[in-house]
Amino acid sequence: MKIKLLAYAVVVCLISCTKTVQNEVEVYGNDFDTADLTHITNGRIIKFNNTAVLGNYNNDGFALTINDLPKHDLVTISYDLYIHDSWDGNKLAPDGPDIFSMLVDGNPYINASFSNSPCGVGVFCEPQSYPLDYPNNYSNPKAGAFRTDLPGLCNLATNPNGTTLYKIQKTIRHSKSTLILQCLDKLIQTNTADPKCDESWSVDNIRIKAIAL
Repeated sequence: MKIKLLAYAVVVCLISCTKTVQNEVEVYGNDFDTADLTHITNGRIIKFNNTAVLGNYNNDGFALTINDLPKHDLVTISYDLYIHDSWDGNKLAPDGPDIFSMLVDGNPYINASFSNSPCGVGVFCEPQSYPLDYPNNYSNPKAGAFRTDLPGLCNLATNPNGTTLYKIQKTIRHSKSTLILQCLDKLIQTNTADPKCDESWSVDNIRIKAIAL
């Protein structure tokens, strides 16, 4: 009997202590098909795989500023991240590590390395940290990817697996009326005259939702 009462008390506590979503509003959505760069600093658009994407970037990035958010407790940020061409993951200098970062209001929520070099039979490919933050050596190349069968953009343009797509989604605590999303990179490639052709990134389908509890 005591065990049943204890179990009942735990269930009641969980139900009463868990906040539920009262309201969820999409405050920003952009697939870039209309070339709309409103609210974006350092925005540029290219065509990749027959669709418009925001990018491509190498040792660069963009900032998205959203003002006048409704009252909220959380935000969910989601987008498609394309890792183009020969990222070297956790490889050390002079060719790495190659890192992508996402910040919200100046606070880092992603700081991960990605490995995207071709891996043939008998060829060692550097590990990456994603889906964990760098430094971490325990993730295989392209771990956590949504698609690995997309063509490269420049250096690996003839490689049918030269770009990797990751579906990024983060829900974080946020209550300010303004949100600043930054996506940046730290790419290192010293053995080429055109680093941007060697490795770059782009994003698509950015969605931001404000959630009230």
